[in-house]
Amino acid sequence: MDKIKTLESIQNARRSHEAQMSKIKTAIDGDKVDDPTAVAKTKCAFGMWLYDDENHLRNILGSLFYDKMEELHAKWHNEYFKLFNIFFKEEKKSFFSKIIGSSNVSEMELDKAKLYYSELEETTQKLLKVLGSSERRISALPESKFH
Repeated sequence: MDKIKTLESIQNARRSHEAQMSKIKTAIDGDKVDDPTAVAKTKCAFGMWLYDDENHLRNILGSLFYDKMEELHAKWHNEYFKLFNIFFKEEKKSFFSKIIGSSNVSEMELDKAKLYYSELEETTQKLLKVLGSSERRISALPESKFH
């Protein structure tokens, strides 16, 4: 992957992660999310990009940047799992809730979700900061590093 495509892939990864956060916010706001983010860190769009051997990201960024990004991404998924269990886990709904379409999320669960979301936002900010640093690092590298 050349330098320009590598930079574009980082920008796409950023947008993908921001879209994942938007889905979670949508669920917290009480709206339906049809395609929740995958729980497994290798199955979400950001994870597929991060762990794609074809993009040689570890070699280009170096272990320090890559390992930090990987650590934060794993932490994000561990935190996200708590939210996934509140909003997206398939549970049997009562006949009555199916008829009226009510949510199974209680007030207490919603309060927990808001707390979990604030933790997730903090991890997201750290992850986006590492992405920004990685983008600047790649911009500073010579084109020859990419061939």
